[in-house]
Amino acid sequence: MAKKEKVKKTPKQRAKTAGKVIGIILLVIAVLAGALALANYISIRANRAFVENTLQPAVYENQLQPTLDADGYYSFTADRELKVMQLTDIHIGGGIMSVKKDTMALNAVAAMVTAEKPDLVVVTGDVAYPVPFQSGTFNNKLSAQLFAQTMEKLGVYWCLAFGNHDTEAYSFFTREDIAAMYEDHDAYPHCLFQSGPTEVDGVGNYVINVRNSAGKITQSLIMLDSHSYTDNDYLGILWRYDCIHKDQVDWYEKQLDALAAENGGEMPKSLLFYHIPIKETQDAYYEWRDNDFTDTENVEYVFGKAGEHKVVVYSSEHNEGLFDAVLAKGSTQGLFFGHDHLNNFSLKYKGIPMTYGYAVDYLAYVGIAKVGLQRGCTMITLAPDGSFTYSQENYYQDKYQPAQAKEQVEMIDLNEDPDFGQNATAKK
Repeated sequence: MAKKEKVKKTPKQRAKTAGKVIGIILLVIAVLAGALALANYISIRANRAFVENTLQPAVYENQLQPTLDADGYYSFTADRELKVMQLTDIHIGGGIMSVKKDTMALNAVAAMVTAEKPDLVVVTGDVAYPVPFQSGTFNNKLSAQLFAQTMEKLGVYWCLAFGNHDTEAYSFFTREDIAAMYEDHDAYPHCLFQSGPTEVDGVGNYVINVRNSAGKITQSLIMLDSHSYTDNDYLGILWRYDCIHKDQVDWYEKQLDALAAENGGEMPKSLLFYHIPIKETQDAYYEWRDNDFTDTENVEYVFGKAGEHKVVVYSSEHNEGLFDAVLAKGSTQGLFFGHDHLNNFSLKYKGIPMTYGYAVDYLAYVGIAKVGLQRGCTMITLAPDGSFTYSQENYYQDKYQPAQAKEQVEMIDLNEDPDFGQNATAKK
């Protein structure tokens, strides 16, 4: 019997077969992408329904109303103490994989705002966490919108400084996009965020002032963009963090001079809010640690724990002079930041308090949803004479009664669990 010869396909036939294979692959990808998009849409709708149908507005008596002044900045006018709540590292994923933890985060935020009734909430970065292998989406605007809707439902005035996760290199929306969303006062009338000057590095360098009834500025709250990553670490895989740039430092100094001129020549007191700790925070911690955790000539322990391991303070290796400017100007009384979720300590360095806020995070660190010692808010009280006091408030206190029952957590001392900070860290 004659052997059958194998028929060779012509180039046209091979191209047609390859086209079919590619078409099938693209169809599968499209179906999977469509299914994921639908799942994310359903999950975000579920959390929007939680905000709209479950959360209730915070009840204020004589709530202060900020005004937009001639200098372009918002200000609160009062002769009484003002309450500022610092929240940090909310980490709302905004996707199908994070829907439950997103609800937990919003639930916690709402409970603390409702109980404390702050005049202003300042978020020091990482509202969003669009890391797809944990959230299921690249869409960082969904997270930002969900948080903004929560704050509007609560009826509290709020603002923020951007963190590294708010706009990742792979996120759908840029800092400018998210900033424009926050500045939509028809949608978010309680949001006091401002993009800031375009000629200065970063998005969200701006000031919120506190004045007395005579018009004198008693306190300036200054927001700075500490950026994201540097040294070609575009995705943040190597944890090479950026810092507050030199032109932002120059802007900070000029703003203080302008505020002093507006204040009849008197330099107002101020506080700084940003996300990534500056190099001097790491310097202060190392000096204190190397002195057997006792105070030194430069460092004074105030409160809190260092729950992170290895480097502990994940600051930038770059330093463009912010702390030197703080010392030289003599206005800023304290620095408030986030970024390292398991750190909640405050140290005075050369007389200036540098304070980690309690994180809200349920998502970014694997296992952190079940740990509660580090979760909460920082309460800052501004006195009419320009002085301030501050304390950290753990979310699991009885005074915080959320709309949805609190989750069960372990109140472990993070210093006594050496594996948690090291092995449970997914991405800062």
